Amino acid sequence: MPANSDPASAFEDSRDYVQSLARGLSVLGAFGPQARHMNLSQVAERTGLTRAAARRLLLTLQHLGYVRSEGRQFTLGPKVLQLGYGYLSTLDLTDITQPIVEALSRQLNESCSLAVLDGHDIVYVARVPVRRIMTVSLGVGARLPAFCASLGRVLLGRKSDAELRSWLAELKPERFTAHTLIGKEKIRTAIEKARSDGYCYVDQELELGLCSLAVPIRNQQGEIIAALNRSTPYRPDVAAYATGKCLPVLRKAALAIEKSINASGF
Repeated sequence: MPANSDPASAFEDSRDYVQSLARGLSVLGAFGPQARHMNLSQVAERTGLTRAAARRLLLTLQHLGYVRSEGRQFTLGPKVLQLGYGYLSTLDLTDITQPIVEALSRQLNESCSLAVLDGHDIVYVARVPVRRIMTVSLGVGARLPAFCASLGRVLLGRKSDAELRSWLAELKPERFTAHTLIGKEKIRTAIEKARSDGYCYVDQELELGLCSLAVPIRNQQGEIIAALNRSTPYRPDVAAYATGKCLPVLRKAALAIEKSINASGF
């Protein structure tokens, strides 16, 4: 049989084949349910690349936001969601959490969402809108600034003090309403409060008339990997209602999500 009788192999030998792109995608593809965290040697082994090539690709993907590092360990970053907008509904995290988010939304009769952190943004991975609160339409894959969102402040609580300082140094806060915190020390204080309280309530900082309450979602190691929230229109008693009546319900749903995520090995 001729060496290049396989169409795939034949194309790889053609001038149209971009080897660097293929290698970069192979690095992204190396991560999976059984390899969510890998060091450089493990990535090189799974892809068949040299350590030097794997290192260059990982650093490039990290720079672009598709991979993130924690010490010597690498994991996929939320930005990989952008590679498959139309396929987001089939992702494990969405599949696992969407039914619970839907049940929470029915119970509270409010819009509820699950998001992850990507740089200075949050990215929605599950969402159930009940009524139109914001002027922009949000769905799975949508992004919002993390610094003034309840989801974002909860997610930022996972960062160490040094990581948070670095994150704030690069932040360019924009004032969306008269309520938006744009002073970096005030933002730091709000994030630290969310971390110590175990929840975050935001009052009309992102958009007038929009209030939200968020709680963290943790993995088996206790690390914050996502955040769950409910959004509601502003009214004078909304803060007391949110933290008094809704917070226990939100935490119960978060616990159900954590159990589902941990059971699935996500």
